[in-house]
Amino acid sequence: MTQTRRNFLKTAAVTAIGAGITASPLNVFAQNNRTVISLSKKMKLTFKPYDLQLRHVFTLANSSRKTTPVVLTEIEYDGIVGYGEASLPPYLGETQASVIEFLKKIDLEQFPSPFDLEEILTYIDKIADNNTAAKASIDIALHDLVGKLMNQPWYKIWGLDKSKTPDTTFTIGIDTDEVVKQKTKEAAPYNILKVKLGRDTDKQMIEAIRSVSDKPIAVDANQGWKDKHYALDMIYWLKERGVKMIEQPLSKYNLDDAAWITERSPIPVFADESFQRLSDVLRLKGAFSGINIKLMKCTGMREAWKMMTVARAAHMDVMIGCMTETSCAISAATQLSPGVVWADLDGNLLISNDCYKGVTVVNGKMTLNDLPGIGIEKL
Repeated sequence: MTQTRRNFLKTAAVTAIGAGITASPLNVFAQNNRTVISLSKKMKLTFKPYDLQLRHVFTLANSSRKTTPVVLTEIEYDGIVGYGEASLPPYLGETQASVIEFLKKIDLEQFPSPFDLEEILTYIDKIADNNTAAKASIDIALHDLVGKLMNQPWYKIWGLDKSKTPDTTFTIGIDTDEVVKQKTKEAAPYNILKVKLGRDTDKQMIEAIRSVSDKPIAVDANQGWKDKHYALDMIYWLKERGVKMIEQPLSKYNLDDAAWITERSPIPVFADESFQRLSDVLRLKGAFSGINIKLMKCTGMREAWKMMTVARAAHMDVMIGCMTETSCAISAATQLSPGVVWADLDGNLLISNDCYKGVTVVNGKMTLNDLPGIGIEKL
């Protein structure tokens, strides 16, 4: 095969995937710097439970935890393995048992090619309602696999500029003054702090941070405030203390009051718990300034890309967030990050037993590597 022909086939594969076009039943992919044409093979799915150990007790407005259960997935095809993950904080309503039960229903062998992303992931989404983290674990593994088969990272497939990744916030959970000060000092390498609020100690939390740091702050109230007037007063108080944005000040169901606050707020107001799937983007326009996309809530990278595209067309700000996750899911989300305004992708930094090596934070900024797929190596 001539070099021109090889280049044509490789370019055709990249163009097809970037445009959402399938390449089945004839697969064209790059492997070890050579173009391979392969007839149909079979995909094999495996999975296992894993418990993430948090470096500190993680406290939100309505809960605390020291561990986060996850399920790790692998999809093998022609000797290449794609890695995925389902992160399962309790408030999402999924468990390791429910994810494993869902994954056991999946038959990937019916599909001749992993390049059939739209067809495969539409099938996955229809197996059962909800189960969004379980679905994300398949989506991430498939994207990793396809990127590896193409020998390209996904930010390149999507046409994004990796130099435009944003700084990531570093999360400080609700705690005592002394622990908050300690966590703030540990966040010295990061340029933006993210603070969990939503209790009667909110002002005390901010004052504790401000006693040791003057860095910009993003706030997540996690639905903790109950009254719109109180919430707006708090937002003005927070702005005076260097807070640049706020997530989900009120109940996820209270969109009328959210719109009232957003109209009057001096800083952007982002939807978190109110926002989950693609159909929510335009429904929330006007109620919030922007959306916080999380792979575990939206079923993964495919839908996240669509959400980002729709939100930007609707002139809404976009943020990429996370749960406590390994570098697998964090690296997957970071592939999208050059296209957003805010990133909260520190979930892997909050755990002590990461089992992957992926994206890094350099001088507070998310930094993508050029490894194919989602950019990770298994440790």
